[in-house]
Amino acid sequence: MDKERIRELARAALEARKRAYAPYSRYTVGAALLDDEGKIYLGVNVENASYGASNCAERTAFFGAVGAGARGFAAIAIAGGMEGSDPVDYAYPCGICRQVMREFCGEDFLVIAAKSESDYQAFPLRELLPHGFGGGNIC
Repeated sequence: MDKERIRELARAALEARKRAYAPYSRYTVGAALLDDEGKIYLGVNVENASYGASNCAERTAFFGAVGAGARGFAAIAIAGGMEGSDPVDYAYPCGICRQVMREFCGEDFLVIAAKSESDYQAFPLRELLPHGFGGGNIC
């Protein structure tokens, strides 16, 4: 994936982050998911007073994309940090989000953790979820 496309996804994740709902932790996350057709789906973290009912930005993006009919994905950019300030660290997907990625994506799916549109780290999913469990393990 070329650098301009990565920068575009990082920008979209940073912009989406502004719409996160995080009244308890104040840690806001935005995600921009690119499908195989070139469409970008946005997601934000949504907290709940019952913490188990909260949802991560990455899963919000995936679930919205799947609900819209998308099934193939190329990359996701994630940006997170304390509300009201720019990210100071890279935000990596949690284990549950990595498992959701594994359900819908191949090992080469690109995961981009962005502090800004020009300061990011990118990894194929296989590096973030080695020996992942997927549908092929069940059959």
